[in-house]
Amino acid sequence: MDYLQQLIDRYPSLSPIIMDINSAFEIIKDSYKNNGKLLIAGNGGSASDAEHITGELMKSFIKKRNLPDSFITNIKNVDSEISDYLLSRLQPGLPAIALCGHSSLNTACINDIDGNITFAQQVYGYGKEGDVFFGISTSGNSKNILYAAAVAKAKKLKVIGLTGENGGKLKQFSDVCICVPETETYKIQELHLPVYHTLCMMIENYFFNGDFF
Repeated sequence: MDYLQQLIDRYPSLSPIIMDINSAFEIIKDSYKNNGKLLIAGNGGSASDAEHITGELMKSFIKKRNLPDSFITNIKNVDSEISDYLLSRLQPGLPAIALCGHSSLNTACINDIDGNITFAQQVYGYGKEGDVFFGISTSGNSKNILYAAAVAKAKKLKVIGLTGENGGKLKQFSDVCICVPETETYKIQELHLPVYHTLCMMIENYFFNGDFF
């Protein structure tokens, strides 16, 4: 299914950035193929978007996800009664972490160090070469996102930016920056959702259409 074409049919204004969306897909796909993970961060509404993306990747989104045979065998060997429950409900997930969700760590950083360092601290702690940092900022200039992107580059993670029309400074730190064609915050956010939904559908389709795992 051509999810990109569906996106453009519904949101024609996104046509100029279609290649950037596809490039972001390729980066995330390659990371997952090599046992990488996705680290996602944003502020305010973009923090909700980070959590939203995590939810779509860590469980079934629009496709059925079959557990691998090796896991089925292993869990049955642990406990047959528990395994029956788990095998009827458990869904394979693609590893994604919304960095805005760790309240104890985040508030400790705010209290002990500097609130702008929280995402950078997490990228430093979680990130490894081959992972992807996905920074969401409508302006492209949010300091905590820029600091996290800089740490990601230093640790040899790939960086994807999701921003408004001009991309801000985040654009220069990004391997690919998806700059939706709006300048007002709420209008930018309205276009961010269909963009990342499309990315999630493309990723899920790639890995679970033919039981990749």
